[in-house]
Amino acid sequence: MRKTFLTEQDLALGCARKERDAEGELYARYAAGLFALSLRYIENREDARDLMHDAMIKAMDNFKSFKYSGEGSVWAWLSRITVNMAIDRLKENSRFRQIPLEMVGGEELEDAMEPDAESVREIPDSVLDGIIAELPPVKRAVFNMYCIDGFSHKEIAGKLGITERGSTSIMAKARASVKKAILSYLNKTGL
Repeated sequence: MRKTFLTEQDLALGCARKERDAEGELYARYAAGLFALSLRYIENREDARDLMHDAMIKAMDNFKSFKYSGEGSVWAWLSRITVNMAIDRLKENSRFRQIPLEMVGGEELEDAMEPDAESVREIPDSVLDGIIAELPPVKRAVFNMYCIDGFSHKEIAGKLGITERGSTSIMAKARASVKKAILSYLNKTGL
């Protein structure tokens, strides 16, 4: 008979004890979300799936070090593991590691018209996700880390091996690219 873990805390305790049922439920509860998170950093679906699996394995191997701090803490911990592993994989890419700052983007940071906030809310999430996914790897990583995952520029700089100023500059260029793509979408759709 299969054991079901109703609370997140019970699930965490079961995983710390290496209970198969707990590990199976952990995977069932969180794999899809971690896959979506992986896709934000890794554009190839197979590589993103591999990242998600590797993050799950790492979490299961290290659950004894996990400290439960309330509802949502398991997801937060799994997310942090996944993001850190994604960043490590991006850094392993020699093109990512050695890219000069001036090569990150050629577009000017002109004061283009700001998209209307109400119109932006009407854009489907899948379209916004696609816009972010179209960013080059460096811009996408910094954009995700700063705007979505809440890293500071100091943290981004430390994790990616760049300067804080470089992180700020890349973020500005990524934001300009996203804004340009949003405006283009709004113009095409008439929103």
